[in-house]
Amino acid sequence: MFQVTRNGENRLDVDIAGKFDSEEMLIALSQLIEHSEGIQHGRILYRIGEFEFPTLGAIAVELSRLPQLFRFIRQFDRIAVIADQQWLRKASEIEGALIPGLTIKAFDPTEKAEAEIWLQS
Repeated sequence: MFQVTRNGENRLDVDIAGKFDSEEMLIALSQLIEHSEGIQHGRILYRIGEFEFPTLGAIAVELSRLPQLFRFIRQFDRIAVIADQQWLRKASEIEGALIPGLTIKAFDPTEKAEAEIWLQS
């Protein structure tokens, strides 16, 4: 499952769960790019449910769209990640440390209110 919702002028809410194959990955990335049109200094709230590693085909699709994804990510300043799995929260924050100009902070699902406050600050 992948759902992107534009939440105001500069925010996306993204819900992710399950396993992605190449077709689902193509649709998901297209939705992200489409919904982010016109956003500057944006924010993203990722809610990650039951996560499974994507298929090799899905990873290949993601790699083929890297130039678009780099342009996409530069539109955003902050990303809050809400995930049950500790390793996903840690991986998210490491990713944020590697991307200049982007801050990613991870939260446990019980910290949803804190994630919203941090994202808006």
